[in-house]
Amino acid sequence: MVKVVKKEKLNQTVGRMVLDSPLIAKKAQPGQFVIVRAKKDSERIPLTIADYDRAKGTVTIIYQIVGAGTMELDTVEEGESLQDLVGPLGKASETEGIKKAAVIGGGVGCAIAYPLAKKLHEEGAQVHGVIGFRNKELVILEKEFAAASDRLRVMTDDGSYGEKGLVTQALEELIQEGNEYDEVIAIGPLPMMKYVCLLTKKYGIKTVVSMNPIMIDGTGMCGGCRLTVGGQTKFACVDGPDFDGHQVDFDEAMHRGSMYKEFEAHARDEACRLFQKEVR
Repeated sequence: MVKVVKKEKLNQTVGRMVLDSPLIAKKAQPGQFVIVRAKKDSERIPLTIADYDRAKGTVTIIYQIVGAGTMELDTVEEGESLQDLVGPLGKASETEGIKKAAVIGGGVGCAIAYPLAKKLHEEGAQVHGVIGFRNKELVILEKEFAAASDRLRVMTDDGSYGEKGLVTQALEELIQEGNEYDEVIAIGPLPMMKYVCLLTKKYGIKTVVSMNPIMIDGTGMCGGCRLTVGGQTKFACVDGPDFDGHQVDFDEAMHRGSMYKEFEAHARDEACRLFQKEVR
């Protein structure tokens, strides 16, 4: 059992939990993830480690309520306990040698991008952050990104906050200003990462993306998280989650990611009805 030390809403669909897990906090690195199980019969949910505090023995996760599993996770309140937590899993992000980077976060992907921006900043690198959301109500982690960035651009699709436009627009403007990046790190929805990579390939800038496909065990045994990278099959849980964005087959990844949408929608509807009965 893992105690929820702190729980808060970041927006209407995104929550943050600080968990008491000294052993994971001791080993955690930016880019790695954990697998969470809210209750005894809950599904296993892979979530990137959004932050950690070795002194306090805590790790932070950020989750978006999109399906039955995350709906159930959100019912666990501060002071209560999750059934279990496994990690840290995956390879830590490589930041050695980076002197100047653009860190791009899209939506809830900002929860994964932030610890990388923070680590680069702490290592003395110059960090330009670009974070994008559909609208003002969905903005998260702006203050955290601002603290970890030498320069920050906040974009919204509808212009209700920050600047109107896409993260690719802001990134291209930064490049055209003469900024020479050792690396661009892009984390967010698959279409966003795809178009960031198409842009950076045009300019010849190394680009790393964090992949979060369907995952079951998180140890490479099930094969559910397979991707095609550079024409070879890779597994996000053990070979990643970070990959060379110019080598990832995004179209295949998007197709695989949509295979279970109908099943997920059914499970979400069933969970909604269950929770409504419990409230009554």
